[in-house]
Amino acid sequence: MDYREAAARDIEAIAGLDADSWRRNYRGAYSDRFLDGDVAADRLAAGTERLTRPRADHHTVVAEHDGEVVGFVHSILDHDPRWAARLDNLHVTNMWKGQGVGTRLMAATAATVVDRTPWTGLYLWVLEVNRDARAFYEARGGRCVGSEISEPPGGGAVGGAPLPLG
Repeated sequence: MDYREAAARDIEAIAGLDADSWRRNYRGAYSDRFLDGDVAADRLAAGTERLTRPRADHHTVVAEHDGEVVGFVHSILDHDPRWAARLDNLHVTNMWKGQGVGTRLMAATAATVVDRTPWTGLYLWVLEVNRDARAFYEARGGRCVGSEISEPPGGGAVGGAPLPLG
């Protein structure tokens, strides 16, 4: 497994992985119409923006096996005055889950935060319905510090819980 900074050539692979993960994990929280339709275009637009217009405060790393992107993590440094750096996305293909890929991607984000903004912490939002993700982050020291209702893509309301990692 190779871990490297994402490049523009990774946009479609990242968007496909992102959309597939949203479909698998956000069912019941996001509308079926959105997940079965517009999510692919939404994730492609997000990936295109991130990787064709890079920003100094954004960082994306991919996990690659035999030339195929099997996971990625995207973080935003100094995102929030209270919580600091945000782990915005971390997704691993289903077949590679449970093999340490997500942990190594998260470690890559933590290393970037420590290297570039050592005075900050790291936080993320996890949907309450995404029990697997909550268990993953809690097993790595994350803790739920609250919840709030937010507007998801595609409409409707959904609950989320910030899990600052420290």
